[in-house]
Amino acid sequence: MNQALHYTPGLYITATPIGNMGDITLRALDALGKVDAIACEDTRETGKLLAGHGIKAEGRLIAYHEHNADKMRPKIMDMIAKGQSVALVSDAGMPLVSDPGYRLVRDCREKGLTVTCLPGASATLAALVLSGLPTDRFFFAGFLPPKSGARKTALAEISAVPATLIFYETGPRLANSLSDMVTVLGDRAATVLRELTKKFEETRHGTLATLAAHYKDSGPPRGEIVIVIEGPVAKPPASAEEVDQRLQTLILKEKMSTKDAAAQIAAETGWKKKDVYAQAVKISQSS
Repeated sequence: MNQALHYTPGLYITATPIGNMGDITLRALDALGKVDAIACEDTRETGKLLAGHGIKAEGRLIAYHEHNADKMRPKIMDMIAKGQSVALVSDAGMPLVSDPGYRLVRDCREKGLTVTCLPGASATLAALVLSGLPTDRFFFAGFLPPKSGARKTALAEISAVPATLIFYETGPRLANSLSDMVTVLGDRAATVLRELTKKFEETRHGTLATLAAHYKDSGPPRGEIVIVIEGPVAKPPASAEEVDQRLQTLILKEKMSTKDAAAQIAAETGWKKKDVYAQAVKISQSS
């Protein structure tokens, strides 16, 4: 261990720029210059970042990514246990967001090793605030499956989440993903953001359908992409007549029990279950 360094033993989760090299905190630069080792998703990318800020790597870079994580995780933990400080960085942005680094954090916690975070740039949050969509509640879903069938299934699972949805996507898949989103989520308001903080940053607003059509016509865009989509639009509350008609269908035609029918209609309409059940009993008794 280099005695000139003064960072205490532990894991330092350190955010790096998502594009513009200036988007890094003073605290992160200090840590990257002084920790004993830096665990990198790609040592070449991190090397460029350090060189750009005049920080010498000095043999401190070690590769830590999804392909070698199981092998390297115990080694990194052993380094910390023996008194060394290790910064964890990804190629861009906040580590652990859409990458498997959480396992290292989890295992360090279980072993009683110190873990702290040096926050900073995040493509997820940058895209959210630039989208102009509600920010009070949001759901980050990362990358969707590459194949349409699996992608639609994944979208269906979160279609009712009452929050702004955020996805990462690649250029070649963008148009097809947007098309599948229209099919599953409906034609919601959305924003596609590309190359955030970089020279050719682009933000395009519209509906999912208009965005899908645009990227189908213009071809796959280059760079890293974030898609931000509005949450489900609230439906007006069902009227008493609508609830009554739906209950009659379930109870009289589909022979569903009053209890099950009431539960289903309450879930569909947002009505209180006891009120729906009372009406279901009346319909059942009158038949």
